[in-house]
Amino acid sequence: MNYKTVMTVLTRPAYIEADLAPAIAAAQDQDAHLDVLCLGLDLVQTGYYFSGASAALYQEGRALAEEDARKLQEAAKAALSEAEAQGVKLRWSTEQAVAQLGSVGALIGQRARFADLVVASSPYGEDCGSAEEAIVEAALFDARTSVLLAPKGQALTLAPRRVVVAWNQSNEALCAIRKALPVLKCAERVDITVIDPPSHGPERSDPGGQLAQWLARHGVNCEISVLAKTLPRAVDVLQRHLTDTKTDMLVMGAYGQSRLREAILGGTTRNMLESATTPVFMAH
Repeated sequence: MNYKTVMTVLTRPAYIEADLAPAIAAAQDQDAHLDVLCLGLDLVQTGYYFSGASAALYQEGRALAEEDARKLQEAAKAALSEAEAQGVKLRWSTEQAVAQLGSVGALIGQRARFADLVVASSPYGEDCGSAEEAIVEAALFDARTSVLLAPKGQALTLAPRRVVVAWNQSNEALCAIRKALPVLKCAERVDITVIDPPSHGPERSDPGGQLAQWLARHGVNCEISVLAKTLPRAVDVLQRHLTDTKTDMLVMGAYGQSRLREAILGGTTRNMLESATTPVFMAH
């Protein structure tokens, strides 16, 4: 099964081409339809009191967001038409939408439900705001859709040569692997990576063995790497392994602990996304 509908969300006029490029590449690799949502953000917070505020202020905020969405859609159409003119075979559509920051999650949760894959740039960095993180979280948790995150300036393909699967025996990791099967089948080599497996866990005698057997029956060419936790954080061990093996994509489960604790204290998911130089495929 291939991904037939790829979705991306644009919110930043200055980064139209950079944000569209990974989604175009993914849709082209899978011969999928590309849905582009051009989202204008209404930054007026109705839950707070502004001195002298009136209905006119809120109307102005809405009008500005609608204008931003219109400009985003025009720029997206121009970029997509230019890609087609350069020989890229692509089926696509664009749509405008407006939301306040507090309602971005609900909007994306509804729109992403019928996509097979949401492609986005990394939600962390100097150029990112709270909307980017909300979009990724809504796609993962509200829409239950797979998300592929592309580091800025990084080429992306859904037919990678080498893929690392981060395996910790969790339901989140297994869900991500199931949803990534179309990618894993295309890869030349899939590396099931286990970091410091528990000595008394269910896979203590053969870490990753059952997963490797299951993937092999799907035609996936895989191997197992069991790594010691030689650095303070597991994410640092994993990041080093990605670099050493020249990996093209990482597949991992999203948020093994509560999202509130993850946001306050960090965690493997957030730490990986903040430092990732490799495209990351996630699901929950």
